[in-house]
Amino acid sequence: MSALVAVIDIGKTNAKLMLVEESGRTLWSAERPSPAVATPDTAPFMKQLDVHGIESWLIAQLAAAPDKHRIRAIVPVAHGAAMVLVGRDGAVLLAPDYEDSVYDSVLPAYRLVRPDFAETLSPGLPAGLNLGTQIFAVQSLLPALFLRTQYILPYPQYWSYRLSGVAASEVTSLGCHTDLWNPAKAGFSTLVARQGWGPLIPPIHPARAALGPVRTEIVRAAGLPDDCTVICGIHDSNASYLSHRVARDAAENFSVVSSGTWCIILAKGADLALLHETEDMLANVDALGVPTPTARFMGGREYAAIAGEAGRAVPPDAPALAEVLAAGAMALPSFALAGPCQGREGKLIADQGLSAAGRAALATLYCALMADFILDHLGTAGAILVDGPFAANPLFPGLLASLRPADSVLPGGTRGGITAAVLWLAGFAPPPEHHAAGAAPLPQAEDLRAYRDRWRDMLTA
Repeated sequence: MSALVAVIDIGKTNAKLMLVEESGRTLWSAERPSPAVATPDTAPFMKQLDVHGIESWLIAQLAAAPDKHRIRAIVPVAHGAAMVLVGRDGAVLLAPDYEDSVYDSVLPAYRLVRPDFAETLSPGLPAGLNLGTQIFAVQSLLPALFLRTQYILPYPQYWSYRLSGVAASEVTSLGCHTDLWNPAKAGFSTLVARQGWGPLIPPIHPARAALGPVRTEIVRAAGLPDDCTVICGIHDSNASYLSHRVARDAAENFSVVSSGTWCIILAKGADLALLHETEDMLANVDALGVPTPTARFMGGREYAAIAGEAGRAVPPDAPALAEVLAAGAMALPSFALAGPCQGREGKLIADQGLSAAGRAALATLYCALMADFILDHLGTAGAILVDGPFAANPLFPGLLASLRPADSVLPGGTRGGITAAVLWLAGFAPPPEHHAAGAAPLPQAEDLRAYRDRWRDMLTA
């Protein structure tokens, strides 16, 4: 019987556990919300990642999983801008949440020490979205706790540490708008030495490195086989990108629209010189160590804000889009942190009276316009591969194809879009890449492009 890979996928909104067969088929999965938890006992840090709750849930789910005796590897995947500080006794000291208000008090001082964009290709971001901001805040506000820290673990590697007992770090998380990495030199930025953080960051391992077997106590608690190996792990949007990177010709240029709480667009072959700090553009570092032009916006969060509770409960459809266009409804950025239009306050125009499906269509159209805007500014080439919830949205692929008639828009799967990556990371051959047929432009394509022109004009008004 074939081996299974267990994938621990910790997103900002949800945590997921999947068992994936060597063929690429997902045998089983479980999911739970992953909200931050209030922690007044660690003031001034008032919110933390729910690492203890997620761990208890993961062990319980692994214990209940079917065919768990077939699991040969566990691959952690987790969102960026996250770290866990671990003390010398192995206990969690702090797991900051990047949306905590505590960072407002340290950002002015932090901006005086963070490296220039030219060095890190990491834009200066609000709240704790630069990991350097979080580390600086702990060092400044909780110096005694910081002195007790043995390891600063990127979030995917926190999970590989908890499972294996081996502390590691890895480039997709270190090179993810952290301010800690110099992509050109493939090493730490000057900030790390200046602040004395280097000794706290564990040795760098490849994302696919086998760190060791699962810790004995977890093997017993979850009923896992003794020969189950823990893989170092990877940043989640980089996992989505890697699934396409390993399945396509090495010389081929393409872009991945990886959606979820964040919509992150990674563009293979684009020019790093086109990156602009003020537009939330950056160089992610892929699992092979290659700097990859990237830009993003908080697509899932903004969709929810525009659609509202009623719109989130229904899928958008063609009549709903027609309703939006007939009403002249429009959403102008921005409705969440960061993105190319950060600092602007989101605005809804002529949205009164839209049905629930109409609000969902307006939110989808907004996200397609933002993705189109970013793709233009990145100077992308080749196919546009859509992963995650936007791929399953009934309108999004067609809207993007309508706005970009010269490009091939290929919708992929939902979070199963990381399957090829996790199999490759676990040492198995990734399955061939299969996409649905390219998305066709919608009947209103010409009207949508005129709408896009008006929308962009209003951004600069």
